[in-house]
Order: sequence, then structure tokens, then C-alpha cells
Amino acid sequence: MKRHYECLYIIANNINEEKRGELMTKFSKMTGDSHAKLEKWGLKKFATPIDYKKDGYYVLMNFTALPDVPKQIGDLMNITDGIVRYMFVCKDDVKIKKGVKAKPEGRPEKKSESKSEENK
Repeated sequence: MKRHYECLYIIANNINEEKRGELMTKFSKMTGDSHAKLEKWGLKKFATPIDYKKDGYYVLMNFTALPDVPKQIGDLMNITDGIVRYMFVCKDDVKIKKGVKAKPEGRPEKKSESKSEENK
């Protein structure tokens, strides 16, 4: 069963624009999704240096694929020169409820008893 995934990856700043385009095309083709969506966030500065680099080119990729595809893409990203970091998120597993505050689990609720009931 296919699932919805999101991958954010960072390409090193020293990679030229042509090579950067080739990397983005390669990873989007690996998804097998003809409707894979790429958002080029562009050059961003890191909060702290990563491998002596101060900035990188961010790309967000949304796609639908079988569960083994992100592992295959991640394995390729690990050995590809120019990829600084990457992260996959399965969007099907993320459930966000807006406006609802979740109670911490594992804590028993306190029963509030009024003083008038205690005196009876």
C-alpha cells in the first residue's frame, strides 16, 4: 500500500546549479511518483556549522510511494557527495488536531472535592 512521504534534504553550497538540478531529478525519479512535488527553499544559513559548512540549499520533496522507497533513497543519499543532511517523515502517521490540547498520558486526574462534602 502506498503512503505519503515528505523528505527535506540539504545540498552543500559548493555544488554548482547544474549538479544540484541533477541530484533533485535523480531523487524525485527514485520515488516512482510521477506527481512528486519539489519545493526549492533555496540557500539558508545553518544555526550551527555542519561539517565546517555554514549554509546549504534546502529542498522539500512530497511524494507517494511504497514503504521501502524512503529507505532506498536514504541509502543513496548517504553515499552521495553533496548531500549534507536529509530527513523523511511519513505523513500518514502524523495526526494533528488543531485547537485540541492533549492531556499528558500516565498521570491520574485529581478529584476535586468541595469542603462542604467533606464535612458531611
